[in-house]
Amino acid sequence: MEEKKQTFGALRRRLRMKFCRLRATVVKKEGFCYHHYEVGNQFVFEDFTHPQKDFCLGAVHSMFPAMYALTFGAEFPFMENTRSLRTTCPDGKKVEFLIEVIDEQGNVLAKPRSAAPAGPNPKTMDIEIKECTGKCHYGYEIGDKIRVKGLKCPDGFCGAAYHMMFPTLFALNFGASYPFMENPDSLDTLTCPDGGHVVFKLTRVEEKDK
Repeated sequence: MEEKKQTFGALRRRLRMKFCRLRATVVKKEGFCYHHYEVGNQFVFEDFTHPQKDFCLGAVHSMFPAMYALTFGAEFPFMENTRSLRTTCPDGKKVEFLIEVIDEQGNVLAKPRSAAPAGPNPKTMDIEIKECTGKCHYGYEIGDKIRVKGLKCPDGFCGAAYHMMFPTLFALNFGASYPFMENPDSLDTLTCPDGGHVVFKLTRVEEKDK
């Protein structure tokens, strides 16, 4: 019963959360773009779940982890504006986009870099099996835990599951948090794309390890 109360509380907090607006600007072009995007073109997303009509799905696939991470507060210390990130077209790097957070008036919400980045700082995260129904071909069971460092795929891990949870791994690795969760450094709704047989919980634990 206590677990259900916490779940309902998280759901209420999630429903009250307003996602930020985002803007993708073409900052570089190399080669022919099938969508005819040119340097300087800008595309506004009302939030990370709403791409513009007819926007290139290849570009969306590439930029989605960045948009998702920025939505939940991630920062990229190697960028001049740490609340932004460049992403590249997956088709031969033909187009490069700058993803930024914007307000309702279209102004960029920037956070200047305070110092030169010290280099990669991969976070430690635990992948936990929260639910398991039906048959999982990888044999995952409730309570199983797999520890990862940064964005390295665990040896032998289900590729479909890793693809599904990568935006969350990416977000947590760069400091994102989920204010609607009991533990804001975790998310427990990561669902297997194959019939939803497995639900994963992902938790950033690097602070506990120090």
